[in-house]
Amino acid sequence: MTKSLPGDGNFRLTDDQWRVRLSPDEFHVLRQAGTERPFVGEYTDTQTAGVYRCRACGAELFRSTTKFHSDCGWPSFFAPLAEDRVRYLEDRSLPGRARVEVRCANCDSHLGHVFEGEGYGTPTDLRYCINSISLTFEPTE
Repeated sequence: MTKSLPGDGNFRLTDDQWRVRLSPDEFHVLRQAGTERPFVGEYTDTQTAGVYRCRACGAELFRSTTKFHSDCGWPSFFAPLAEDRVRYLEDRSLPGRARVEVRCANCDSHLGHVFEGEGYGTPTDLRYCINSISLTFEPTE
């Protein structure tokens, strides 16, 4: 497989190519749908204005204007930058509990999960619970 440019919806690499580009922890989360420990991520409490990008391919995913404090241990957003920036998969990896996995639409990397109806005072009633290690941050200030 060959690499395409970010943003074209076809950024695909082999596992060996991803292993060269990503650290072992990044590979575990982004390519193997792992989860970083809560309250240790770089962006959990970030309040700076800017854009959050996929660490694997650089696609813009979330803006700081949709980030909120949920006290869950991971960065939380109430909406992606645009719906075409992420894709959703049913996740039944936890026994007895179905979740919705969130992936980068550009490179298919695992970002985290989205939850609905938790009672946060956000415009969408959604919480995109995203691993910090899945993101990079570009401040606008």
